[in-house]
Amino acid sequence: MEPAIVFFIFFLFVSVAWLIGTYNKFIKYKNRIEEAWSGIDVTLKRRFNLIPNLIRVIEGYSEHESKILMSISDQRYSSTATSDRVEEESQISKSLQGVLALAEAYPDLKASANFIDLQNNLDDIEEDIQKARNRYNSSIYKFNTLVESFPASLIARKFRFKKQDYFSLDLATQRELPEIHFSKPREPAK
Repeated sequence: MEPAIVFFIFFLFVSVAWLIGTYNKFIKYKNRIEEAWSGIDVTLKRRFNLIPNLIRVIEGYSEHESKILMSISDQRYSSTATSDRVEEESQISKSLQGVLALAEAYPDLKASANFIDLQNNLDDIEEDIQKARNRYNSSIYKFNTLVESFPASLIARKFRFKKQDYFSLDLATQRELPEIHFSKPREPAK
């Protein structure tokens, strides 16, 4: 066999192997993203299922906040698109933040064992949301890097793999960091 033919066959084999391997990487990352989103979805549903219990505990303390929570519990996930779900979950988080702030206005509620238990459950669930979000965003990072890297970007363009958006969500139990201001040091007295 001629060396040129051997070289051509070798080059063709390596190219096809690389093409198949890179395509399979895209599929692997796409599946990891879907699996990670499923973890987020399950955790968000656990948080959503906690809302009726919060409503029952709060009903006796404030009619206004109960109405807010009732409107949250009446919502159903109207979309399966990630971007729409992020918006819906952000609204739920903001409403839950208001409800948790309610405990400050009602010392009896704050001391209620049921409320404390529900708040602890919410803390645990939101910690799970953070872990699931980190896993999801890690998969998105790997996928997006592959989509933008050359020569894998050629395969991404050919098979229409597009960059994905990261998932971010302000959690109901997220605490704002206190703002710290530094003043000028005083001049020593002479």
